[in-house]
This record gives sequence, structure tokens and C-alpha cells, in this order.
Amino acid sequence: MTEQKTAQHNLILDCRKKLSLSGVKDVSGFNEEIVNLDTNLGGLVIRGSQLHISKLNLDTGDVEVEGKVNSLQYFQGKEQKSLFQRIFK
Repeated sequence: MTEQKTAQHNLILDCRKKLSLSGVKDVSGFNEEIVNLDTNLGGLVIRGSQLHISKLNLDTGDVEVEGKVNSLQYFQGKEQKSLFQRIFK
């Protein structure tokens, strides 16, 4: 019997100013207010202000985001839209 390994994904948020992540497979989009990532455990949306990617190495899965981090939201599949986004297409 083979043991199934769980894909590793970790994050460290330091004073809401620096977010270090591992287990990142892709960066699907970003600007100063939002960063969309595809991780080993699903999609991740980082929201904040003055966000920028200071380190990106997809070979190792390491990413660092700097700026003011306001929220982190995981989702499965495509990014989940809020109720207002669905109502006001």
C-alpha cells in the first residue's frame, strides 16, 4: 500500500506587510489591490493596498507579497464572486 502525500502549502504573514508563501503553482493575475494565486490546496485571493510581488519562483513554489494585506480568501475552481458581483453583472 502506498501512502498518499498531501501537497505542502504554507504562508507566513508578518505584521500584515509581508506575506511569504510556499506551494504556489501559478500567479493568475495581480495589481496593487489584489493578487490571485493557484496553490497546491486551491486558489487564493490576497486583497489589500500597495501590493507588489517582491519574490517569485514558480520552480520552487515560493512567492513573497509586500504591501498592506487586508484579507486572504481560498476558493476551489474559479474565483468565487460576491453576491453583489453576481447580481450586478
